[in-house]
Amino acid sequence: QVQLVESGGGLVQPGGSLRLSCAADRSIVKLYIMGWYRQAPGKQRELVATFTSDDTTNYADSVKGRFTISKDIEKSTVYLQMNSLKPEDTAVYYCSADLPIAPMRYWGQGTQVTVSS
Repeated sequence: QVQLVESGGGLVQPGGSLRLSCAADRSIVKLYIMGWYRQAPGKQRELVATFTSDDTTNYADSVKGRFTISKDIEKSTVYLQMNSLKPEDTAVYYCSADLPIAPMRYWGQGTQVTVSS
């Protein structure tokens, strides 16, 4: 059973910053392909940032230069640092874990991020 637990969401003003965390079993963070997705009301879930199979990073064009994905295997945690937040970043953010050798993706429960003045 893969359990992913997100935290760090909240209400922030435009231009502000938040850091999301995704806690998982150490082996998951080490071996799975980890990422972040988001879903705004009335919209489909979309990729925000992920690691790739060779451990490089991939970002949606809308967040490049503002968001950074990172992981700390010793702390069993994946992070999403979000800077220069915009109202259009408002969404529920989900942590994901992809099994490297099969088309299987696991999701966390999501954390709400609201960017508003």
